[in-house]
Amino acid sequence: MREFWISLNSINGLGPVRIQRLIEFCGSPKNALETAPRLLVEKKLIPQSCAAGWKVSELLDNAHEQLDFCNKNGITVITQTDEHYPSYLKEIFAPPPVLYVKGDLSVFGNISLAIVGTRNPTSYGVNCTRGLTARLSGKLAVTSGLARGIDTIAHECCIETGGKTIAVLGCGIDRVYPAENKTLAARICRNGALVSEFPPGTPPDTYNFPRRNRVISGISCGVLVVEAGEKSGALITANYALQQNRTIFAVPGPINSPLSKGTFRLIKDGAIPVSNPDDIFDHISSVSTVSLFAPVTQAANITPPGLDEEELSVLDTLSGEPIRIDTIAEVSGKQIPHLLGILLNLELKGVVTQISGQQFRRAL
Repeated sequence: MREFWISLNSINGLGPVRIQRLIEFCGSPKNALETAPRLLVEKKLIPQSCAAGWKVSELLDNAHEQLDFCNKNGITVITQTDEHYPSYLKEIFAPPPVLYVKGDLSVFGNISLAIVGTRNPTSYGVNCTRGLTARLSGKLAVTSGLARGIDTIAHECCIETGGKTIAVLGCGIDRVYPAENKTLAARICRNGALVSEFPPGTPPDTYNFPRRNRVISGISCGVLVVEAGEKSGALITANYALQQNRTIFAVPGPINSPLSKGTFRLIKDGAIPVSNPDDIFDHISSVSTVSLFAPVTQAANITPPGLDEEELSVLDTLSGEPIRIDTIAEVSGKQIPHLLGILLNLELKGVVTQISGQQFRRAL
């Protein structure tokens, strides 16, 4: 069955939302793949551009090659129907259809907290990260993105204190980015897991990292931001956490530090300030089992008729929570001037609402 999930997931132009709709319509990934693309285009389940890539035998051959590679390299492929698929992640809007995992799958049975921040922390940020992670890691798993700075410190400290950690990658799981964290990645495999939604061999392209950030927050019960400048990628993770109804925590910093501006803004907007682990545990009733934390199920989105392929692709990036224009651009891969025109058309058709600060959400 995994080969059919992988095949669908490898068709250019098919994202998680369209794959989910295909499976709902056809009954299974196998049925979806074996359905004539002409019919799927007529039903507006796939765009015309996808039909050209609907070469079932080639897709399955590629999937089998991918599975062989994973088997030889200790990589586990899990899909949304697998028991090991992280329960929190399954409940976000448009969860990844396929995950590639290297390490201990049992780590997904733990409650996890994401710890993220700047790639260039101050000594204050380093000390805060180490101190908080050391006291948190015995009670829950720590999730981060294997990036330089706060991510690396959180992973390392978690391992050093005997905890479990999850690293979510913005590239194929057979690659390590940055390369300097290769040894750390191997240690994480022994003390948790590496996770990626990207097939093996995928390079660490810039546009992969917003998708990576949404998985970091989606897999966790909350996100702790330690240090972040005004345009830090950690704020993208926090924004996804907000959309996913996760709790956002932030470490207050010195008011004259540029790396306190992002965390100050989060606290001003309602994030919980953290000075010690109790500030986090006070908002988490228990950390013993996933079942005590009921993920919020996203309401089903309604797709109205009369939208073209570009409008549908942009609409697929939106949910009921406000999303900034720069985040929409990163996820959709469209330039902001062109994207604004599409969003205006969607707004005129009554399916998108613009709110303050160039933020947009679905109206349906």
